[in-house]
Amino acid sequence: MVQRKIADELNFLKADYVRIQEDLEKLSFVGGNAASAEEQLVRLENEIADKRKELAAYR
Repeated sequence: MVQRKIADELNFLKADYVRIQEDLEKLSFVGGNAASAEEQLVRLENEIADKRKELAAYR
C-alpha cells in the first residue's frame, strides 16, 4: 500500500516536471523570465530522486 502511494506521488511529480519544462520552453521562446521555472525544475528533480530512493527501499 505504501509502495503504491509513493509510486503515485512519483508519477505526480513527473507530470509536474513535464508541465513546467514545457512552460520553460515557451518562456524561453518569447524571451520571458525563466529563472523561476528553472528553480522549480531543480526542486522537482530533487524530489523525484528522493521518491525513487524511497520506492527502491521497498523493492
